[in-house]
Amino acid sequence: MSMTARTRRLSAALAVTTALVLGATACGGTTKSDTEKEESSSGSAAKADPGAATKKGLTVAFLPKQVNNPYFTTSDNGGKKALAALGSTYKEVGTSSGTDTSGQVSYVNTLTQQQVDGIAVSAQDPGALCTALKQAMKNGVSVVTYDSDTKTGCRDVFVSQASAEDLGRTQVQQMAKQIGDKGEIAILSAAQTATNQNTWIDFMKDELKKPEYKGIKLVKIAYGDDDAQKSFQQTQGLLQEHPKLKGIISPTTVGIKAAAQYLSGSKYKGKVKLTGLGTPNDMRAYVKNGTVDAFELWDPAKLGALAAHTAVALESGQITGKQGETFEAGDLGSFTIGEDGVVSLGKPTVFDAKNIGDYHF
Repeated sequence: MSMTARTRRLSAALAVTTALVLGATACGGTTKSDTEKEESSSGSAAKADPGAATKKGLTVAFLPKQVNNPYFTTSDNGGKKALAALGSTYKEVGTSSGTDTSGQVSYVNTLTQQQVDGIAVSAQDPGALCTALKQAMKNGVSVVTYDSDTKTGCRDVFVSQASAEDLGRTQVQQMAKQIGDKGEIAILSAAQTATNQNTWIDFMKDELKKPEYKGIKLVKIAYGDDDAQKSFQQTQGLLQEHPKLKGIISPTTVGIKAAAQYLSGSKYKGKVKLTGLGTPNDMRAYVKNGTVDAFELWDPAKLGALAAHTAVALESGQITGKQGETFEAGDLGSFTIGEDGVVSLGKPTVFDAKNIGDYHF
């Protein structure tokens, strides 16, 4: 960290404490000096230097949605390993509840007072952390969101698990491979209003328009509302309604597990293919007993590692968070920041009998 950055943080520490005591908010009045300070310490006015040396000795704190959650333990350990390789220090803080937004705010404020160099946070709410995160950025802290984003102005970069397009298209590709590019398929979704599900399904439909899928027919989209019992019943209903069904795509971890549970105890086991988005821990037994060939999800360890690399690249001045900037992330490769300061991990990881034993989340 440069002396100017450290001096800025030291001088800002008292201001942070005062702001917390007074309960100041982001919508309060600002002075010219406040604005200049904010611009000088955020990516909005800075210029990226891709060739800048990678700083060492930084401290990057991970603030997951929920500590002691196997998914976040895996992702944050990926960040820890990456930071060690980069010569920087990792720490993790967080709440034991996945809905304690005030707890997340408190941790951000504390980390700002402790003058950490970077914060990687999986936000429980898109707006609740904004005041605290803006104060952190004003004090020179690089802020990265991962897994779950805030509003765009409340962080420097969002590290996304995978693009919606990749998630939608690859699930169709996986299903086509399993059924030999021929037959009737159905989709078992979550809620009918779920934005992410509907976006993925739109890309699935678009992928199915390609000539190579002319032998595949999407006969129905069912909705299990991310309820295990309803998803189980919807799976049963799909097979009764469409006896020639060759496969089911379920882009929801609750749905795919429920569908696998039904198929594994039915005459359709091994005959009707099932893929979608699931966790290895939920799906391991169904892969081992032959109910499921392969399914997808992103690798949370790689997600955490990319969040760590992104925070260090920001602190090193290699990126500022603007669209089109590129940076190197070790073994993960090179990444380019997209629209709204979003960088995507890439295509999801495929889990099957060969590799499922290597993952525990």
